[in-house]
Amino acid sequence: MNSVFLILLSLLQTPQPATLARHYLPGESIAYQMRGVNQGHQRTVRYLARADGLVKKDASGNFFEEFAWSNLQVNGEPFVLSPPSQQFRESLSLAPGYTLAVPDLSKVQPILIGPITDLLAFYADVQLAMNQKNLTHAGDHVLLKHGAPNSWADGTYVIFGQDSIDFDITLESTDQTTQTANVVVRHIPPAEMQIKFPASWMLSPVSTSPNNWIEVEKNSAGKFAAQIGMETFLANIKLSLATGRILSATMDNPVEVLQRDCDDAALTVCGSPLRYSIKREISLEAIPTGK
Repeated sequence: MNSVFLILLSLLQTPQPATLARHYLPGESIAYQMRGVNQGHQRTVRYLARADGLVKKDASGNFFEEFAWSNLQVNGEPFVLSPPSQQFRESLSLAPGYTLAVPDLSKVQPILIGPITDLLAFYADVQLAMNQKNLTHAGDHVLLKHGAPNSWADGTYVIFGQDSIDFDITLESTDQTTQTANVVVRHIPPAEMQIKFPASWMLSPVSTSPNNWIEVEKNSAGKFAAQIGMETFLANIKLSLATGRILSATMDNPVEVLQRDCDDAALTVCGSPLRYSIKREISLEAIPTGK
C-alpha cells in the first residue's frame, strides 16, 4: 500500500489539533436566520428574523461584520420594522483585536433587542473560545472568571438590565473530514458578584446560587417592574475550521426570577414578591446570502 496514503489515513484517524480562528475576506457576505422562543410567566413570544452581514474594516484595520436585520416574524405573523430598525446596523467581529460592545438600542423596536443581543452573545462566546490557546483538542476545557456586569439597558424600556457571569468553555469535538468544530460555552454565576443591586431586598438568593441577573422596566404609568434572579446559559456552537465562521448555534437560557412592582425608581416602595421562571431558547443557522 502506498506510504503517502498510509500517512493520510493515519492523519484522518488520529485526532488533530484544532485552530479556532476567523479568517476574513474583504467584502465577504454572511447571512443568518435566528429563531427564538421567549417563555415568560404571562406569555410566550416566538420570533423569526434574518441578519445579513458584510465584512468590512474599521479605522484600526480590524475586520468586522456589519449586520442588518429583516424578515421579522412574531408569533407566525410578519412584523413591520420601523425605519430606524431597518437602518440599524450591528457591528460584530471574531477578530482578536476587536472589542465587542452592546450597541445603542434606544431607537430600535423592543422586539429586535433580543435578536440583536443574542447574536452578540454568540459572537462573544466564540471570540472568547478563539482567544484560548489551550483549546486545541476535543475535550479541552477552560474556566474564565469574568464577573463584570453586562448591560442591555436601552434607557427607554429597560432602565436597568445587567447580568454577571463566568465562562466555562469546552472544545466538545472536532471533525477533520467535515472541517468543523463544536464548542460548548456555559455561562454560570460567578463566585464574586459585581452587580451593584439598587435595593437591599434584591440581595436574597432567588435560587441555589447568588443572584446574578437584574432587570428593571418602567411602564407607561410611571411605575417600575423590578426583577431579580439567577441566570445560566448553555450555548452549543458549530464552527468552520477552515474559515472560523459560525455555521449554527443554539442557546438555552433559563432564569429563576423574583419580581416586585414598585412605585419609585429607588425600588423601596414595592408590592408583594412574585416568583416565576423565564426560559429562552435561541437557534442560529447560516443561510445562503442574497435570497
